[in-house]
Order: sequence, then C-alpha cells, then structure tokens
Amino acid sequence: MAIHMIQTIKEERLKWILPLVRKEMSLVDLLKICPHSKRSILRWKAIYLTNGEKGLIPKSTRPKTHPNETPIYIKERVISLRKKKNRCALKLSWELEKQGVCIHPRTIGKILKQEGLVRKYRKRRVKYKYVKTPFLPGELIEIDVKYVPGRIEGKRYFQYTAIDCASRWRYLRIFEEYGTYESIEFLRDVIEKFEYEIKAIKTDNHSVFTNWGLGANKRSDRTIKTLHALDKFCSENDIIHYLIDPGKPAQNGKVERSHRSDQESFYDVNKFFSPSDLKRKLRMWNTEYNDLAHCALNGRSPNEYLREYSTQ
Repeated sequence: MAIHMIQTIKEERLKWILPLVRKEMSLVDLLKICPHSKRSILRWKAIYLTNGEKGLIPKSTRPKTHPNETPIYIKERVISLRKKKNRCALKLSWELEKQGVCIHPRTIGKILKQEGLVRKYRKRRVKYKYVKTPFLPGELIEIDVKYVPGRIEGKRYFQYTAIDCASRWRYLRIFEEYGTYESIEFLRDVIEKFEYEIKAIKTDNHSVFTNWGLGANKRSDRTIKTLHALDKFCSENDIIHYLIDPGKPAQNGKVERSHRSDQESFYDVNKFFSPSDLKRKLRMWNTEYNDLAHCALNGRSPNEYLREYSTQ
C-alpha cells in the first residue's frame, strides 16, 4: 500500500482542517495530537471556509511599499532621461544632481533594471589586461576612421576621429575620400585645433596610416622599404607614431568607444539631407560631446578637464 507523503504547506494545513470541516473529530481531540496551535487551526479553518483550498497557499509577507521608496516622479524622470539620452546610471545621477535631485547611481541602476532598460552585453571570450598609466593632455592622441552609415546623395563619406587619452577631448571631420592625403590633412587640423602640443599619436595598421601592414613594402628582414607619408609628416613635427597590434582594436579602445557613442547617439537618431547638413550636425554633436560628463573624468567634461589643467 502506497503512503502519500505531504510535500506542500497547503497539504499540511488541509490534513488538520478537513477532519474539523467534515466533523469527523472535535477540536479538543484534534489539538491533543496536532503540533499546531489552536489559533492557527481556527484561522486556517476560517480561511478554508471562505476561499477554499487556494486560501491555504502561503503568500509572501513582503511589504508592497517602503517608507524610503523612491518617489514615482523621480522614477519617471530617470526613465525619461534614459530613453532620451541613453546615458549610464552614473551620468544620469550627475545630470539629476545638477537639476536638484540627489539619487544614488545604484538606485538608478535598479530602476533601469526593473524597467528593462539595461543593456545586454555579450560575453567576452578573451579578456586583455593592459597597464593603465595617466597621460597629460597631448601626450597621446588616438586616431581612427569610421564609415558614415548609408549614402548621402548617392555617395559614401568617412569620419576621421581624434581623441586625447588624457582629457577625452575629440575632434571630428568628414572627408569624401579615405586615404593617406586625408590622414595627413586631418592630423594637421588636429594640431591646429588642439591647444596643447601633440607628442604622439596611435593608429591601427591600415594602409592610410602605415606601410607596415603591406607585405609588398617589406624587405626580407621585415623592415619597411618606403616610409609612409604620415610617418614623414609626424617626423617633421616631432610626433611619435605608435601602432596597435594587428587584430586587437581594444588597444585603441578610447576612439573605438567614442565611435560607438557616435553610432548610438548621433547616426541612429539623425537624418542627413546633404553633405553640408551632415558636417553641420557633426560639428554640433562634437561640441556637445566635449561638454558631456565622462565617467573616466569623475563627472567632468573634456572642456572642464582642460580648463582645470590649464589653471594648475
């Protein structure tokens, strides 16, 4: 004969309630063998008679409200800013603090998680570890090129980007072509626009920046036959040209991260009707970026960092 073992709390309560409900046993006799109190038995019986078996299923005693809960209007402001500007929790806390609302970044993170507004990151298979050293303004500039998404008037355009590793100050420029001449012209522009002396630049191994990646331009001892025009320009201006390792864009991480910001906050939300319209909107976006608070700068913008550095 199979014996049924009680597995849930509801079954345990039914075991002691049903004899009373069916009048198979008196309450006095039941309490002699029941491990539960008289008060619990009577309470369960009343619940069973009112709501049936479903009423005996235990419910959470967690309070639905909390005296220190974030007000709804602040939650709505956090959600609105996230959807509008797509900033991280730390940057949102800085922006709300300027508006007179003090809220911890972790609280903002919980609000975003509850609303499903948290970015889903893919798992990295390989994690590189690099030694981080503080830079001075102009000590190292990362340079890269990004394709402008789509075509404007049937033609493709290219965005050159330069970012200072110390201050995160950026300079952007649109070109119709993508070559060595444009690389030199862009670096000449950066030297003119940046208020500090540029001592070194860092690029990838594309042919517009170096001849090192071209096998036809190497001797048997792996040296370069012809010096690249950009290297000659850097040599004339006392600028060191560093190259990242092939296939490791993480070594140029600051400019790569800024390209992601360009894509998400600029190209995905704007339409361009002409090349001049693209250049005008890009200048406005670059000005906004240089005035934007950065986590790496502890809430300061690149322009604020440079102003503080100049007064030291």
